[in-house]
Amino acid sequence: MTDASAAPPRPIRLIATDLDGTLLHDDKTVSDRTIAALAAAEAAGIEVFFVTGRPARWMDVVSDHVHGHGLAICANGAAVVDLHRGSRFVEVSPLDQGVALDVVHALRDAAPGTTFAVERTGGIHYEPQYPPFFLDPAAVIAPAEKLLAEGFAASPAPDPADGPGTDGPYATDSDMPELGTAGATRAHSDAGTSDQPVLKLLAHHPDLDPDAFLALARTTAGHLASFTRSSPTALLEISGPGVSKAGTLAHCCAERGISPEEVVAFGDMPNDIEMLTWAGTSYAMANAHPDVLAATTRRTESNNDDGVAVVIERILQGR
Repeated sequence: MTDASAAPPRPIRLIATDLDGTLLHDDKTVSDRTIAALAAAEAAGIEVFFVTGRPARWMDVVSDHVHGHGLAICANGAAVVDLHRGSRFVEVSPLDQGVALDVVHALRDAAPGTTFAVERTGGIHYEPQYPPFFLDPAAVIAPAEKLLAEGFAASPAPDPADGPGTDGPYATDSDMPELGTAGATRAHSDAGTSDQPVLKLLAHHPDLDPDAFLALARTTAGHLASFTRSSPTALLEISGPGVSKAGTLAHCCAERGISPEEVVAFGDMPNDIEMLTWAGTSYAMANAHPDVLAATTRRTESNNDDGVAVVIERILQGR
């Protein structure tokens, strides 16, 4: 095991970093030290890619800190967005709606009590019992079969005063910050039609252990889609077959003539593991999930102690 005091063994041309639990502090902010380190890396000719499970509409926290290309990888690799142009979608790798519905049926049979949300390019929609992360007046609240139906069209959700089912308990997810209603309305102002591809299907279970739920889902429906998780709760993130942070990052690097050996990556949760094992050099945060610690040989400080900045500073000192 190597700590952050040792610089990577190869020249680095690209830094790939997760956000929540990795680059961001627990309060979802970017520290001044990290901002300075990112800027210094770009000034030294090292490209920086933010690679996150977050949707494009939740990238404001880092949009001022990406330089050069302006691109970020969102939704666990399902989307590449341009942060210099208001998080405009550049590339999308969608989850087929029919396949998503097959997954819904398989998980309902394997884990009764599972509820679902559908993340489209225009916003998120969810089932009545799914625990929303904020009250979103632009979301459709309906059974997954309706949310994934051909011809689905988003419309404003019922007013909570009209009855139950629109204001379920909040859940905590490392890649999904709690937003106020005003922010949610702005984020979903362009939602509304079925031509918005499905980026992720989200599956939540109120009782199962998170890792056990992931293992069960992969055993039950892993032939249909890609399953991962980044939340401390039993919340699964489901993408199209083969879609991952690693695959999209590899594509972006290939376009730039950058090899895996020239990439250093940072992460903390199971949705980072493929990226961390693909990169030539990878660091697990001190606060990382046990599976991430087992998949990497290098460690850095925790997210709250600016672990990413610590390594970037070391890389730049060694150039």
